Amino acid sequence: MIDLDFLTRSMLTFAAENSGHDVPGWITAVFGCILVAMIAALALEEKIHAKKSIIVGTFAGLCLILATGLNLLNFGPVELPDHHMINLPVYIPSIDWGVITIILGASLFVEVTSRSGVFTWMAITLTRKSGGDPWKLLIFYGLLTVLFSAVLNNVTAMIIIGSLTSVSLKKLHRNELMLGFLLTEGLLTNVGGLLTLISSVPNIIVGKEAGITFGNFFLVAAPYVAVTTVVTLFMAKWLFGIEGLKSDEEKAEAQRMVDSFDPNESIPSKQFFWFSVGALCLFIVSLAGQSALPFGLDKLEMGFVALFFAGVVLLAYKSEVDKFYSAVDWDLLAFFAAMFVVIHVMEHAQVLAVIGNGIAQLLQWPSPLNSSVLLASSAIASSVTDNIPLAAMLAQILGNLETDPDSPFWWCVIFGANLGGNLTPIGSASTVVAMTIIQRQKLGLTFVGFVKAAAPFAVVQIILAIVYVLLFV
Repeated sequence: MIDLDFLTRSMLTFAAENSGHDVPGWITAVFGCILVAMIAALALEEKIHAKKSIIVGTFAGLCLILATGLNLLNFGPVELPDHHMINLPVYIPSIDWGVITIILGASLFVEVTSRSGVFTWMAITLTRKSGGDPWKLLIFYGLLTVLFSAVLNNVTAMIIIGSLTSVSLKKLHRNELMLGFLLTEGLLTNVGGLLTLISSVPNIIVGKEAGITFGNFFLVAAPYVAVTTVVTLFMAKWLFGIEGLKSDEEKAEAQRMVDSFDPNESIPSKQFFWFSVGALCLFIVSLAGQSALPFGLDKLEMGFVALFFAGVVLLAYKSEVDKFYSAVDWDLLAFFAAMFVVIHVMEHAQVLAVIGNGIAQLLQWPSPLNSSVLLASSAIASSVTDNIPLAAMLAQILGNLETDPDSPFWWCVIFGANLGGNLTPIGSASTVVAMTIIQRQKLGLTFVGFVKAAAPFAVVQIILAIVYVLLFV
């Protein structure tokens, strides 16, 4: 049985370490209402007629003003890892610049390399392998999404796979399937993010606190990822009507169509094509092995890798880079920056601490009910806030309680923090990117529409995770 007094002391200690303030309950309640209002505004984005970056940016400004007036934020110099002090506006350290640079670098890299025809070549090759069968094509892209999410990161995987998908379906004149494909791929990025210890930040945070090794993490997570990937693909087939070709006539007609596709038709220059292939391979290898880069380059993190490769390929168009800069989705970058500011203020206002405290109370419930509710509530909480601070908070709580490394509680947090991103379009960076690609294709999916379409997948994935944790972890 868990000592409630010890649990409460642990929560208060963690809250104090994160905010440096004793926050009255009414302040936490006010900021909790602001968070709910922001989510409601995002849900009504189409009716408000405002971009999501403007909506979240407005709430970020409101949060900063209120938090400053209520003395919630720590102003003054920021200490760097080398103990040097630097003066920055309070909202600058709030932003996860790693995510911003990954999105910016990966977007520029994909935009430039696409000019070489490499992504069109890959898409046409996959389409030819599928024989023009939409169901086979979904399987190919689904498996590729999981693989890319496991070895790269969810955001980069979604950017690359989204580009390939749009090419394939347009070549097949099957634009009506675009929404189903892109949404399924967005959901699978968070499933693939469970495959290895380094596939997502929550994995790293919780794994480190629990002492889970890379090999053990893979052995525990891989069966779940395999089963859930298959289930997700079959659900997409059923819910989105992505049927395979049935009659011999359909197959023959589709085969004639794909046989007419020339993978080389969009390659303007063989030299630039092979340069882009080499750059893409190095890009993937560097991201996958970023933590093992020599000469201390691992300290520069994935964002630098993405920006570095973007800069390398931009050299090929050094006189017209403004075209590529204009193609960057600045609304998406502004949305993330503002969202990080909001979440940072919510941490200092103890909104996340209250969420974490409520979840921690569930640990006292009888087993296996406590594990089930912990996983489900972690997923719900991470669907409306950043799963990184939430995972850090819950990992700290479990660590303070001296939870056994073999306890299923650790895996409840890991599964919940990752899968919760599939409940809403703001639940994870990759679903935000997927939603952005969907809107760019003018497919007319709203916030509420995303929740309605994704909820069946997310619920099934979370139920499978609960069953898996209870029976096999």
